[in-house]
Amino acid sequence: MWPLGTRKRCEANQHQKLEEEPNPAGSFLQCFELVLPWLTPQELSHVSLTSKSLYHISKSITLRRSSDASRSFENLPIPFHNTVDNHPYAYFIYTPSQILPSFSLQFQRQAWGFGFTARPNNSICRLPLERLVLVDDSGKSVSGCDCKRCEDQVGCPCIGFDGLDVASECGPSCECGLECRNRSTQRGVSLRLKIVRDRRKGWGLYADQFIEEGRFVCEYAGEVLTTKEATNRQQKYDGLASSSSSDHFTSALLVLREHLPSGKACLRINIDATRVGNVARFINHSCDGGNLSTKLVRSSGALLPRLCFFSSREIQENEELTFSYGEIRLRSNGLQCFCGSSCCFGTLPSEQT
Repeated sequence: MWPLGTRKRCEANQHQKLEEEPNPAGSFLQCFELVLPWLTPQELSHVSLTSKSLYHISKSITLRRSSDASRSFENLPIPFHNTVDNHPYAYFIYTPSQILPSFSLQFQRQAWGFGFTARPNNSICRLPLERLVLVDDSGKSVSGCDCKRCEDQVGCPCIGFDGLDVASECGPSCECGLECRNRSTQRGVSLRLKIVRDRRKGWGLYADQFIEEGRFVCEYAGEVLTTKEATNRQQKYDGLASSSSSDHFTSALLVLREHLPSGKACLRINIDATRVGNVARFINHSCDGGNLSTKLVRSSGALLPRLCFFSSREIQENEELTFSYGEIRLRSNGLQCFCGSSCCFGTLPSEQT
C-alpha cells in the first residue's frame, strides 16, 4: 500500500491530464514517477524491464538516489561514488537521529529518488579526547547558549565535560532553539561528505572538503534496541553474513558501554543502523584509532546520550573517515580487516553480543 497522499496526487494528476488532453499513457507515467521512488532496488529493477519508458524513469531515480544518500534529510547532499563495480548506491532507511524500533515500523518504505529537491518533513525527534574543543559550524569554540534561564549566569549549566568522553549540551528542557551555540551536534551534517566504494572494504565515508580539528562530523543514528533484541538481531545478521547468497552482507550494530570511574559498566546502549540509520553506518574501522574521536553527548532533558563523531585532527579532502571499533577480539572467525594501518591486527574487533 502506498501513502494516501501519494495516491491522491497520482489520481489528481491523472484526472487533470485527461481533461487537458486524451493521453492516458502520459498520465500513467506521471503516476509511476510518484510511485517508483517508494520501491526497493530489486523492485525498481523488475519494473524497469517491463517497458522502455519505465526503464528511463527507473534510471533517473537511480541517478538521483546515488546523488544523495541522506534523501535531503541533511543540510548538504552526500553522494555515492563507485568506480569498482555495478553497485550505484546502498539502500537503507534514513534517519538523522536515534529512534525506537516501534517508531521505525512506520518506515517500512521511504521515498527516495523523486524528481524534485524539496526537503522532506523531518518529524523524527532527536533523543533528547585527548583534548577536544567543541566548535560550531563556523569553527568557533562553543562558549555559551541562548537559554533565557542562563542570561544571568556565567556560562550555561548545560555545557561542560563530565569526563574525557562525555559532553553536555542544551536539550528539550532548555528554552533555546537549534540556533543555540550549545546545540552544535543537533543540527545534522554540515560538512561536505561522500560515500566511496572500495574493492575490499565496500562502502566508506570520505571527507569532501578540508575539516579542521575538533569539528563535529555526525552522530551514530539508528534504532535503539534492548540488549535482548540486539542479541537476536546479531544472531540473524551472523547467519546472513555466512550465507553464500548474502552478497557480502555486513551489519551496522554498535554496542556502546558507558563506564563508571570504578570501571564497572553502568549503561549499555545498542544502536542498530543496519536497516535504519544515517551516513555514520559507512564509517570504517582503523586499528590505529583513525581520524575521528567518539564522544557521548548528553542533552538536558533527554533520556539517552548520543554517540557523536568529531575530527581528532585535521582531515584533508578525499581522506577516508575512520575510527576504532574497539580493542576486543573474542570471535575466532572475525572479519578480515583492510584498514591498511601499520598496526593492523588483521581482523576487525568483535565480541559476543
